[in-house]
Amino acid sequence: MEKLNRFRPWFYAAAAYNLLWGACAVLFPNAMFRMLGMPLPNYPSFFQAIGMMVGVYAIGYWLIARNPLRYGPFVYIGLLGKLCGPIGLAFAAMQGELPWRFGWINLTNDIIWLPAFIAFALQVWRVDRESAGPTG
Repeated sequence: MEKLNRFRPWFYAAAAYNLLWGACAVLFPNAMFRMLGMPLPNYPSFFQAIGMMVGVYAIGYWLIARNPLRYGPFVYIGLLGKLCGPIGLAFAAMQGELPWRFGWINLTNDIIWLPAFIAFALQVWRVDRESAGPTG
């Protein structure tokens, strides 16, 4: 349990970050595009929907932080999102649909969190295996 508890600050921070970022995307959907010097989207509601999804992840991260043993497996959902975001950007950028500078969003939303999420996911997996006991 102690091995999982040391990640609690990371997940409190992730919850706060996702809540703030999601709220900003919902309330100010064009702000990120302006900051990155990109044309404004024709349908800002799509970016607002992304903001809502990011905000929902905050609930899962908060639960992990509150009780890492009980809610630890939720990390796999977050980790998948953090891996898919940069992959999606790379695909869209290579197709010419998004400029590479859009990657600044992936840097702060996904990439900087990956080491902690991967380390925590491995610990959750180990704790789960240990608690399962021998099989046979």
